[in-house]
Amino acid sequence: MTVNLAPKPPASVTATAAVLMLSCCAALAGESATVSVAEEDGLHWTFGGFGTLGVARSNGDQADFTANYLSPGAVGYSRQWGATVDSRAGVQAGVHLNRDWSAVVQLVSERTLRNGYAPAVEWAYVQYRATPDLSLRAGRITLPLFLAGDYRKAGYALPWVRPPVELYGTIPLSSSDGVDLSYRWQTGAANHVTQFFYGRTDIPVTPVARARAHGLTGVSHTTTAGALTLRASALRADLSVDIARPLFDGLRQFDDQGEALAEQYELDPKHAYVATLGFNYDPGRWFAMGEIARMNAHSYLGDKTAAYLSAGYRYHDLTPYVIYAVSRPNVPNSVAGLDLAGQPRQRMAAGAQLNGGLNQLLAAIARQSTVSAGVRWDFHSGYALKLQYDRILPQQGSTGTFINVQPGFRAGQPVSLFSAAVDFVF
Repeated sequence: MTVNLAPKPPASVTATAAVLMLSCCAALAGESATVSVAEEDGLHWTFGGFGTLGVARSNGDQADFTANYLSPGAVGYSRQWGATVDSRAGVQAGVHLNRDWSAVVQLVSERTLRNGYAPAVEWAYVQYRATPDLSLRAGRITLPLFLAGDYRKAGYALPWVRPPVELYGTIPLSSSDGVDLSYRWQTGAANHVTQFFYGRTDIPVTPVARARAHGLTGVSHTTTAGALTLRASALRADLSVDIARPLFDGLRQFDDQGEALAEQYELDPKHAYVATLGFNYDPGRWFAMGEIARMNAHSYLGDKTAAYLSAGYRYHDLTPYVIYAVSRPNVPNSVAGLDLAGQPRQRMAAGAQLNGGLNQLLAAIARQSTVSAGVRWDFHSGYALKLQYDRILPQQGSTGTFINVQPGFRAGQPVSLFSAAVDFVF
């Protein structure tokens, strides 16, 4: 396979991702990559990779910043400076058995809650192309939820240091084990890709707890017309997360009211729904893009809406950009909890502690906004240096997207985050 990685800044985010992630992502993104063997018979191997060397500094000392909830973060409360937020490396190998059958394996090494930097299988699937426009994949495949869903871990394909955490950090899942069916079609000058997928996933969310999504069913549609790309996606799943079990077991000791609270907020399992809509307009000299999503897990994870808008301008090898991102819960960040009137003193103290624990969970439903500014410098073919400043404002009643929150944390106080990253592909 011949892949052309241009030394200049990418002409569009989706097109760059298609080139980087090889022909399978090109089909999903509705763009074309330079692939010479896709129409040939015979055995052909491909190999490539990507990586990010990043460092971040936070002035917040009462909580840690993290790009997603599956990472320990460790910038802010744990230490001012850290390289674990964005640094990662990935390799990908593919084989084309003939014009109809192919397979891809991708390994990614990044900081996780359980295994440090141990490599994990991000993709591992077999693809059958029934017709030039219809293909089927089976194995570990991409979840096509967002505009950057096909390449969110390949920093070189992104204009920013990282995707906006209000949206992408809320749903850190990037792949599932299952099948998908993709169909390409046209209407006039517009190209369309409609994708149906079904699967499951099982991932660690703490060193001792796991998140499981069964019956993960969804549809994604991408339309490309000239410089404009639109993507809409929806999925549902039966989601369970085995954390905070002592809290809910304790609530159930308080008769019917405790049982009702446990049933309302425990995630064991619940129907979860996600709907997203995004656009990218990129005529070449500049770009503008944005996404909005609503996520409802019918539990302490809450019902929330998240969105962002971003724009950038390309001047030779430099691309300055700005981002505004916001997350808003559609449910309260706190509840009255157990009615402890008339309870014995010891039982009242236990109930008050349970109410505090429940509200601590609800405070983690992000009510937050972030204003970001940065610049990308494509200083060499396949290499890009990015500098970014984020002003993150967790609003009253919420701890935002921060983790390892300490008792001295104060909502309503902005946190400044400085990031630098070198992204590369090979």
